[in-house]
Amino acid sequence: MQKKVLIIIPAYNEEKNIPKVLDQLEQPEIADIADILVMNDASSDNTNWIVKRRHHAVVTHVFNLGYGSALQLGYKYAIRCNYSYVIQMDADGQHDAGNILKIYNALKTPDENGNYPDIVLGSRYLTDSPHFETSALKNFAYLLFRKIIKAATKRTIMDPTTGLQGLSRRATLCYSKFGNFDDKYPDANMITNMLLSGFNIVEIPAVMHNREYGKSMHSGLKPIWYMFHMFFSILSVLVRHKILKIVPHAESYGNDIQKKK
Repeated sequence: MQKKVLIIIPAYNEEKNIPKVLDQLEQPEIADIADILVMNDASSDNTNWIVKRRHHAVVTHVFNLGYGSALQLGYKYAIRCNYSYVIQMDADGQHDAGNILKIYNALKTPDENGNYPDIVLGSRYLTDSPHFETSALKNFAYLLFRKIIKAATKRTIMDPTTGLQGLSRRATLCYSKFGNFDDKYPDANMITNMLLSGFNIVEIPAVMHNREYGKSMHSGLKPIWYMFHMFFSILSVLVRHKILKIVPHAESYGNDIQKKK
């Protein structure tokens, strides 16, 4: 029977972390509604074989294409296989699997106007979110991007860099076709783009953990490069929307698809 949800997990050299993630996702309450797709971005360790031995779908890149490219290929897979929802999470164990059902329920819950979310963000920084410790440099980046998004869209997004997200089919279709999808860091830039395009984005509290093994893609001095990259990427989003006006509106990808299900 076709399941409604596809969980997409980008992975790069996560052989020590991904077994625990899969253990959690294989519990019946999640496995009954969701399939798993691991996007193995040319890992040099045993990530690929660990996933295959557990009989989950895995796509392995011959060359490292980047986190964003892995996600976008996963979105194309979800559309081709006709999933209703996508939930993306990291392979490093930082995203608690208990968030999956909360995000799924949020995607199926309309607001007071009857509108369903297109994107549900699992947030570390809402009032009800459990405490999660981050460095001063990362906190500065989050604050900066909150303010930029607020200025550009009039919306406050407390966790604009979260990799824990749920997508409606409409949002998944948009991302799968989007020619300017960031191949490395699809974070605050993509959120800005989707808000300006009229997609409905909501945040819910999420439980996060610290990575046990390996290095984050934002370790060391990489957050400095990340901030510059993200700033100019958001600027390009604003140019496309405000000046060139070449980005399609959300309704181009269907109107209230969730209501018809």
